[in-house]
Amino acid sequence: MRILLIEDDQQLCQALKLQLEHAGYQVDCVYHGADAVYYALQPVYDLMILDRMLPGLDGLSLLRLIRENQIQTPVIVATAVDTVQERIAGLDGGADDYIGKPYDMEELLARVRALVRRPAAIDPAKLLTYGDLEYNVQSHELSAHGKRQQLSRREALLMEYFMQNPEKTLARNLLFGRVWGPDGLVEDGNLDTYIYYLRKHLRTLKSEAGISTVHGLGYRLEKTV
Repeated sequence: MRILLIEDDQQLCQALKLQLEHAGYQVDCVYHGADAVYYALQPVYDLMILDRMLPGLDGLSLLRLIRENQIQTPVIVATAVDTVQERIAGLDGGADDYIGKPYDMEELLARVRALVRRPAAIDPAKLLTYGDLEYNVQSHELSAHGKRQQLSRREALLMEYFMQNPEKTLARNLLFGRVWGPDGLVEDGNLDTYIYYLRKHLRTLKSEAGISTVHGLGYRLEKTV
């Protein structure tokens, strides 16, 4: 699961990043409100943690911009100004949860877990299914017909995204962002290499599903037999 952490205190941001990564999440950090616009509008994140007070563009303005652009990613707003009026403003602006600073890391992790358990998100404890395929988000195992394939980390990120969006054409830039992040410095052919690996796993499992190339656009998980 990929989290966007928007926090202007760079030392705090890096400390939170380490703890979230230790808990099993992938984390991208942004320190400036104006810079955060580009990242927040990329539909590749499962959760955002947004500081209320940011330079360039304050957190609530950024939150309204996110929602105006139909980005429904869950957002936790973090603020040192923890008043009833602030919480109301944040929730009315589109926040899913609010946490006052300074906060306990265990409380933040609990709030993260609570949001990703919502039906609109993917519960890591559940299997994702499509046709004869099952994918275990937690163990990174892909299975069909009693056979299992263990996926690498990048294969797992790609497969999870396909399984969340079966029979939808996923643009190359979205797939790049999901696996390597919006600023990932990778060659264009790297994505094709990992698509090849996933196709090989699907053939080994003798699955009815395959990953089709949609020329000029991207790739699509669909039933091919």
